[in-house]
Amino acid sequence: MAVINQKKSKVSDEIPTASMADIAFLLLIFFLVTTVFPKDKGLEVVLPEEGEQVEVSQNNILHLIVRTDGVVEVKRGESTSIQQMRADDIETLWRTEVTQNPNLIAAVKTHPDAPHEYMIDVLDALQLAGAERISLQILEDF
Repeated sequence: MAVINQKKSKVSDEIPTASMADIAFLLLIFFLVTTVFPKDKGLEVVLPEEGEQVEVSQNNILHLIVRTDGVVEVKRGESTSIQQMRADDIETLWRTEVTQNPNLIAAVKTHPDAPHEYMIDVLDALQLAGAERISLQILEDF
């Protein structure tokens, strides 16, 4: 009689984890490559051509002067009267002013020592109001 060695194959009850790191790394690379990051859309700025100068009547300018304490002084054209308001009220003001004068330009003048958040608040209010013509300046006479 011949003895036959039969090898019994053991069935493992463990999950093979040797290639788990490779799979995780490949998934990470896949998601990094295929992810699309959205671009932030801010206020669209159209800069004039170099050397281009356009004369604008003072009646078509609404001066918005941003002070260091966040208060916005509003001056209409060549008028000497100044109205003070918060940046939140600029949207309503712009909507009423532009219905009276569709050629209106917002001239935002910011004090050099004012935090930039105050200017951004004014620009956001103008954007919400649909302002398309905005002039950005640094306040020189303070």
